[in-house]
Amino acid sequence: MESSEIPQSILEYGFDFDWDEKDVWKLNYPSIKMDIEELAWHFDIPFWDFGNGTYNLTPNEVIADRDKYREQYERVMKSDTTYPIDVMENRGRYVILDGLHRLTKCKILGMSETDVRIIPRSEIDNIAK
Repeated sequence: MESSEIPQSILEYGFDFDWDEKDVWKLNYPSIKMDIEELAWHFDIPFWDFGNGTYNLTPNEVIADRDKYREQYERVMKSDTTYPIDVMENRGRYVILDGLHRLTKCKILGMSETDVRIIPRSEIDNIAK
């Protein structure tokens, strides 16, 4: 996908590299509790795809219209929140590497905090594709 197709909201805080979630999962970092509000900005960014579009669906849209976005909502609700959300600091914010569906489920369930693993930027070479 060309960068012109990626929404500005993703370009502003997103990573400038692609990564493999499986490589992130292999990393050995402890989990800590984090207030969901620190990650809440993700809910307004169109990270997900709907229909034939790409990057055109936000978690908040899924939460607001569970019937219209049933497939994505079901994926959210099937996610296993016992696994921590993997985040990395990027441009002054924690950005999710893996776990947006789990974070969205936490919001739906009314949780105020969740477990996260903060992956240091020094691991980029070990997770980048």
